[in-house]
Amino acid sequence: MQQLAGEVSDAGAMTHLTALQKIADENGGNRAAGTRGYDASVEYVSGVLRQIGFEVSTPSYEGSDHDDEGGSTPGRNVIAETRTGDAGQVVMIGSHLDSVQEGPGIVDDGSGVAALLEIATRLGAEPAVKNKVRFAFFGHEEVGLQGSKGYVESLSSADLKKIKMYLNVDMIASPNGGYIVQGGKGSDEEETGPPGSGTIAQVLADQLVKSGVKSPEIIKFVGDDETAFVEAGIPTGGAENGDAKKKTAAQAEAWGGQAGQVYDPCYHQACDRIENVNRTVLGHYVRALAGTVAHFATSPDALR
Repeated sequence: MQQLAGEVSDAGAMTHLTALQKIADENGGNRAAGTRGYDASVEYVSGVLRQIGFEVSTPSYEGSDHDDEGGSTPGRNVIAETRTGDAGQVVMIGSHLDSVQEGPGIVDDGSGVAALLEIATRLGAEPAVKNKVRFAFFGHEEVGLQGSKGYVESLSSADLKKIKMYLNVDMIASPNGGYIVQGGKGSDEEETGPPGSGTIAQVLADQLVKSGVKSPEIIKFVGDDETAFVEAGIPTGGAENGDAKKKTAAQAEAWGGQAGQVYDPCYHQACDRIENVNRTVLGHYVRALAGTVAHFATSPDALR
């Protein structure tokens, strides 16, 4: 487990991004929830995880698609967990599997999906861990966070209490991306997360520094798939590298890239393809996320 951060790589993640791009190309150019592209993405992720040996399920939830007029249609998440570790102490990490209809969503959020698959591959299904590790891939994030909400709402109060922490991964390979962490900052619990969230954020920030990043920033939550976990009282952290906002001069000096330019000019557009990926940013995040998972999977400390 202590070697996990050194074993993962951007090259491994790129293998999965290439597969997601191919899925989009073969299914009308996107992987939006409720489409063939999304269904193919579910099958791909499930297949990778089952081949590694993980326990995998694809629980359904009721979701409304982009073109629905008040109707609902079943959606599917992908949930996988290690066969080892205390089932009463679950370390959970997740990303959203759907894209917008306008494009294939390779950075948003194929990059998060690929990072999780690379970490799961290097971790293996039966690692020597104290706490069980659970990977989640949510649908309908781009349409009201419906997959993550449906998942949390499906859990009993006893099962919710078993989740020691949740770490959300949304966009970690933007071409002009930064190194941003969420948790423990803000004026209320909606922005900071429940008690323990600041600890998760600090561990992730420290792991980014270990990967070679200078001065990662910790910011408040803004309302992604972590929302349902925050509302359920689960300590939560987040990883994201910026989307349509502009990189500041101070950030460019610390991290490189172009000051005054948006983090991702292809955000929610057709050009969010494999060519849009910043492998340097992706590599730092993959290693930092792996180190964070390893830290909490082996930690005897209780966040709540």
